Amino acid sequence: MATKRSTLSVAARETFGSRATRRLRRDGLVPGVVYGHGGDARPFQVPERDLRQLLAEGQALLDLEIDGGAAVPVVIKEEQRHPLRGEVVHLDCLEVRLDEAIESEVPIELEGADQAPGVREEGGVLEHVTREVTIEALPTEIPERISVDVSEMVIGDTMTLESVTPPSGAKFMVDEPAEFTIATLSPPRVEEEPEPDLEEEAELVGEDGEPIEAPEGEEGAEGEGDGDGDGGGGDEGGGGGGE
Repeated sequence: MATKRSTLSVAARETFGSRATRRLRRDGLVPGVVYGHGGDARPFQVPERDLRQLLAEGQALLDLEIDGGAAVPVVIKEEQRHPLRGEVVHLDCLEVRLDEAIESEVPIELEGADQAPGVREEGGVLEHVTREVTIEALPTEIPERISVDVSEMVIGDTMTLESVTPPSGAKFMVDEPAEFTIATLSPPRVEEEPEPDLEEEAELVGEDGEPIEAPEGEEGAEGEGDGDGDGGGGDEGGGGGGE
């Protein structure tokens, strides 16, 4: 649970627009916004290194300190990442009250995949279908992750949210837990061998199933016939000359 909170110190952001944003990122800063209770938005900027270290801790709840002022509890609402490099390019935070329940997206992690009989003994393929779930809880009760044990799965099994117990003080915000698929275990994939070329096979195999070989010297015989015709013309020409 989110019982220990880290503090993220940021600076108020005064410049806006795509050009200013690109300049911030070149300087190693990440732009962000924190949304308050009244809907007000306060833009900020934070060193990319500090943000990366904090996100690596996986905390759902943290204290945000702007320009050295009083820290306010916030949850990360959205992380926008670069499609290729994977680094955070923008951060949205939401200010929260510690005594009011909120909804939050929590990552789902699979445990015991290597021990599952369907994987270890049968060579099946375990697919992690859904990687996040929405929960409702007090900010201090939001877990960093939901761990799902798949160590007993065999081929043909489907793990749904119905089989998962929510963390203490939290509830899943899903209408049909039995229809919420987390993971499936399928038979091993078998690569099909390419089918033979039927036209080529028909050319090489006769009706009796025996291979057909081209007669030897066929091309040579055609060449000799052509030569005889040329030679006969020469003889006629020679006889005419003798007459």
